[in-house]
Amino acid sequence: MINSLSKTTRLAVSSILAALVLILSAGWLVAADSKDLLSNSEVKQLVTNAKTAADHMKLARHFAAKAAQHEAEAKEHEALAAEYRRNPGGAGSKHPMSGQTAEHCQFYANHCRNAAKELRAMAAMHEEMAKNVGK
Repeated sequence: MINSLSKTTRLAVSSILAALVLILSAGWLVAADSKDLLSNSEVKQLVTNAKTAADHMKLARHFAAKAAQHEAEAKEHEALAAEYRRNPGGAGSKHPMSGQTAEHCQFYANHCRNAAKELRAMAAMHEEMAKNVGK
């Protein structure tokens, strides 16, 4: 049956499988950092009331974990953008920036990278605050 598929179909199937492998592996990387993630209410409470080095380090670890999530999403969308460039289909001409275009995936990857950069800066700020508690 595989031999009867066209070269284009085999290429599309293998591209989709490669993208799925990248997506799944990115999910496993994110799961490793999830122990440091806080709920929205925990973040709000700590941002409002952080007084100890431990409080600031909790926030630093949370923001670092969120940055890792965004980096994983950026890699995932860059891989998808590469696949859409190899197999563009017709969505781009009819619906520019739709979810099925390389441009959309690259835009989202850039957005995630910028968010990760900001989150790493917040983590660094809280690490510095933790060092300066009581000085």
